[in-house]
Amino acid sequence: MNRLLFGDNQFFGVNHMSEEKARAQSIRFQDVSRIIEVLDAAYDEGVKTFMCTTHDKIEAVCDHVRANKARYPDFVFYPCMPYAHKYANAITEDGPLGALRRFLPSDGLLDAAFRGGASLAKKDIEGVATLLIDAEMKMFDGLSTPVIFLQNVVVDLLLGLNFKEAFSIFANHVKKKYRAEPGFITMNMPMLLDVLDEVGVKNPIVCSNINKIGFRMSGGFEAYERALKEREFQAIAMSVFASGAIPPKEALEWVCHQPNVRSIVFGASSRANIRNTRDITLQFWPDAA
Repeated sequence: MNRLLFGDNQFFGVNHMSEEKARAQSIRFQDVSRIIEVLDAAYDEGVKTFMCTTHDKIEAVCDHVRANKARYPDFVFYPCMPYAHKYANAITEDGPLGALRRFLPSDGLLDAAFRGGASLAKKDIEGVATLLIDAEMKMFDGLSTPVIFLQNVVVDLLLGLNFKEAFSIFANHVKKKYRAEPGFITMNMPMLLDVLDEVGVKNPIVCSNINKIGFRMSGGFEAYERALKEREFQAIAMSVFASGAIPPKEALEWVCHQPNVRSIVFGASSRANIRNTRDITLQFWPDAA
């Protein structure tokens, strides 16, 4: 994994501290060309991994990158699935069966449909889960996706339901079909690590909030400190700036000095902010270049 990963929250009006800023960003990035402009800036500044949801607008970004491969020879996607609103909207517009048809992979359509039908009939959770993963991955066909993430909305729900087997189902399918590493996004990293260890997911890639003030770090700041020092896993830090509560240099210096943090995912909407984050990170992680 690269040291710096570029996230997509800013493109979809996600800001945990300011609703006004979130609305302004949502309006600004209604046009996909605006998203591509920022991604071009990140790419040209050396931040070439895009950690993104499977939002409909990301499908247009994928189409753009596929159509311009010479422009993006090293562009890497880290898909994060599922994007729950997309499914809710599709069911509202097309009904359950129409939504399923919309998201089925184009290759192996009959096989996918059979798996889905048989799974629903037999209540085969594994079959349904793998079908949905394949549906989410459809937009990334032909693109580099070395790590595939399960979103925290699902990860933390599964933790709450104590449905531990789902994590191994996801991990095994991602490894076998896509030859990718499975990743997990969570709001409670210590609890997730216990479950992943229990179901045999070794040295997992886990993305969670990691910042010096404990902002949105469920499970307790001390538990995160212990996990980073003692557990075998690959940590990706998000919300390192605590939505603007910590000055950039102070935030990045602290995170870069934490043990076992492999990467930082951050969002920005201008070339200047992207470059500033990169340059500060290079002071503490020279290998981030």
